[in-house]
Order: sequence, then structure tokens, then C-alpha cells
Amino acid sequence: MAKTWVLAAAIVGSSMTFIDGSAVNVALPILQADFHASAADVQWVVEGYSLFLSALILIGGSLGDIFGRRLIFSIGIAAFAVASLACAFAPNMNVLILARCIQGCGGALAVPGSLALISATYQGVARGQAIGTWSGAASLTAAAGPVIGGYLAQHFSWRYVFLINLPLAVVVLVIAFWHVEESRDDAADFTVDWLGATLATAGLGSLVYGLIRLQDGQLDIAGLVCCAAGVVLLGAFLACEQREKVPMMPLSLFASKVFSAANIYTFFLYAALGGSLYFVPFALIDVQGYSPTAAGAAFLPFVFIQFAASRWSGGLVERIGPRTPLVIGAAVAAAGFALFARPGIGGSYWTTYFPAATVLGIGGAFFIAPLTTTVLDAVGRERSGTASGINNAVARTAGLVAIAAMGIVLAGVFARGFDPAIAHAHVSSATRALVNEHRAQLVAGTLPPGVPAGDRAIVERAQHENYLAGFRAVMLTGAAVSLLSAALAWFLIPPGRIKSGAS
Repeated sequence: MAKTWVLAAAIVGSSMTFIDGSAVNVALPILQADFHASAADVQWVVEGYSLFLSALILIGGSLGDIFGRRLIFSIGIAAFAVASLACAFAPNMNVLILARCIQGCGGALAVPGSLALISATYQGVARGQAIGTWSGAASLTAAAGPVIGGYLAQHFSWRYVFLINLPLAVVVLVIAFWHVEESRDDAADFTVDWLGATLATAGLGSLVYGLIRLQDGQLDIAGLVCCAAGVVLLGAFLACEQREKVPMMPLSLFASKVFSAANIYTFFLYAALGGSLYFVPFALIDVQGYSPTAAGAAFLPFVFIQFAASRWSGGLVERIGPRTPLVIGAAVAAAGFALFARPGIGGSYWTTYFPAATVLGIGGAFFIAPLTTTVLDAVGRERSGTASGINNAVARTAGLVAIAAMGIVLAGVFARGFDPAIAHAHVSSATRALVNEHRAQLVAGTLPPGVPAGDRAIVERAQHENYLAGFRAVMLTGAAVSLLSAALAWFLIPPGRIKSGAS
């Protein structure tokens, strides 16, 4: 029974972050219209959260190993809930982005803690099955996120989307303190790598800020300088970790070829997932005319497949080894992304986006739980929290960077089609000036207010067609990166089963 409570706390706690991410993404087009925000502003609602989650998740895993996995996990859940309340009452974009950054800090403590609690409680085949159950149950719980988030944003306000975290947080904290035993690494040093955390945050923040500035499609010297500074700071972070007595990202873990290969695979595949799927709600709501509720429900096939196959897929690594499921999963995911690039404007969901979500879900069933099991099997049980934190950081960092990078792809394709379309269209000079002034809002997926009624249909059609063209380019980029991930798994991950702590 004690193990069941641990699994329940891990599932519900993880679901908070999954629900928040999926529900917020669906609400972004509504939020963007409410604040008349630019594409960069809307991206920072996601990127601010992901930045601190990515940079500090390694500290979260280490703190759990040092001070107690249950304690750090619970602190993260509480911080996440308080920040969610601040998001719900944010008066402007700046306050919302700041609150999202605090949410990221809370998530950095909670996310690695959930898997570390499972890894410290279960062993062998049972651990793979528990991870599969965690993956499936959390996915099923998260399935309600986009639908509820879309419904709330459509019928009430996007602000209610953040409030759904509060009752979940109460449930998690009650379970954690009443039914979960504390666990830690008794041999851990009580030193915290704050310099590494600072360099990681500054490096990732500078790199993403530079990439978002480059989305304007013009040579932005400040953007290039920020990107270069980000790369230098991330290099300094790696150098710091090599010299640090107790680094938050022990480079010694990468001596394991399996662990290194699994994280390389994670980076590229989750770059494809995070970077591509960010733009789906904008395409569905702003271009295809879906309601937020319908857009939220569009990904239910993906989620239900994860739930149905999770326990089976969680045991795949123990039975046949990691390479085969990881290669198949990435290759099938590539086909799913290619299917997302196929639809034009209009058409039934069942013949356009349903096949794409279904195929992507089948691919995810092969790689999500097996990848997590592979990462944890590649290190010793006593370092499970750190290993989980590193792998989560890699996944989050991949999505963080990919959203900004794929935004450049979308903006570039959009500009190449939209500018000639407006130049040759019969619209007034005032309309031309207006669309040039509000280019950032157009690239975000919505029409700026004030377009004259006589020109509105022309501008709207050009905006929809060229946003869709950019969206297709993003999805094909995701397909190509997924195929690269499959090739990396084939060449870098050995065949057969892997013993725990294997090198």
C-alpha cells in the first residue's frame, strides 16, 4: 500500500505541470488577443516557465537527493500552486511572464522529485511498470487539461486555466505528508551548485532571447550578440561543472554511453515535439477556426494512446532492450509530424488532424516510457534523482530552444509569402502601414484591430494562408529532426537489455 501512495503522489504532482502546460498552450491564442500581445510576448509566457524549469531542474534533482525527495517535491508543489494563483490575477503580460518564471522554479523542484520517488521505491521490472503507469496515468489526467483549458478560455477567461492547479496541489501535499516516507542519498554532500545554476539560467535565457529577437527576419545585431553570449555562458557552465566539487550536473554520469546516448536522443526528439506542437493551437484556432475547446480536444487521440499502451511500453526495455522501441518511436513520430503538414485550410478534423495526432501518439507509446526507463537504468539507484533531473532538463531545454528556433522558421516562411501578397493586393495605403506596424501580431496568428472592413477579408486570407505555410514548414522540420533522433538511437544505443548502472 505504501508504494501505491508514492505512485499516486508522483502521478498527481506531475499532472499539475502537464495540465498546466497543455491547458495554457491552448489558451495562448485567447490570451494573445486579450492583451493584444506580439508573437514574442506570447512565446515568453511559455519560454519564461520553461527557462527556469530547464535551468533549475538539475538543482531540484540534487536537492532531493541531499535534503529528502519528499520534502523538495512538496516545496515545489506548493511554490507552483502559489505562482499559479499569481498567474490567474496577472494585470498585464509582464506580471504574467514573471509569475510563469516562478512557476518554472516550483516545477524544477517537483518534476524530478516525482520520478525520483518512484525510482527509490520500485526496483527491476516493477520499476519499469511503475514508470509506465506514471506516464500513462499522468497523460490521461493531462488529457483533461487542453479540453478544460479551452472550455474555460472560450466561455469564461484564460485566467481560470491557472486555478485548476490549486485543488491538485492540496491533494498532492496531503498524500505526501501522510503516506510517503522520506528518502535521500545518505552519502550526498550538502553543497549546492548555485554558480552552475546561475550560469545555466543566464546562458539559456540569453540564447532564447537572442533567437526570439531574430524572428523579425532582419539582421539583428543585438540578437546575434545575445545568442553568442548564451553559447559562451553555457560553455562556462560546462567548465564550471567539471571543476565543481558537487556539481548539479555531474559530468561523470555521461561516462555511461547509454546515459549519454539517451540524453542526445532526448534532446533532438523533444526539440521536435516541443518546438512543433507549440504552434498547433494557433493553427487550429486562428487559421482553421476551431473553438478553443475543440482545439483542446484535438490531441486526445495522442493522450489516450499513451494511457492505453503505457504499462506495456514501460516493460519493453526490460524485455527487448531500449534501441528497438526508441528507433520505432522516433520514426513513427516523424510520420505523425509529416501528417500535420498535410492539411490545407478547412476540411473535417477526422481526415486532417485526427490521423496526425493518432500516428504521433503511436510513436510516443514506443519512446516516452522506454526512454525514461533507459535513463534511470543507466545509473545507480542512489543517483536516480540527479539522473532524472538531467534528463528532464535536456527535454525541457530542447523544447525551450526549439520553440524560439522554429519561430524563426515560421516567421521567415510567413514573411516570404505575406509581403508579396499584400504588395500585390488592392488594399489601402493605411492598411499596408497598419500590417507593417503590427507584423509581430500577425505572425502570432491573429489580425490586429483597426483593419478597414473593406480590406479585412484580403488581409485575413493572406495571413491565414501564410501562417499555414509557416506551420507546415515547422512540422516538416519536426519530422526531419525526429528521423535524426531515430538514426541516433540506432547508432548510439546498443542492442539488447541494459543492466542497471550499465556503462
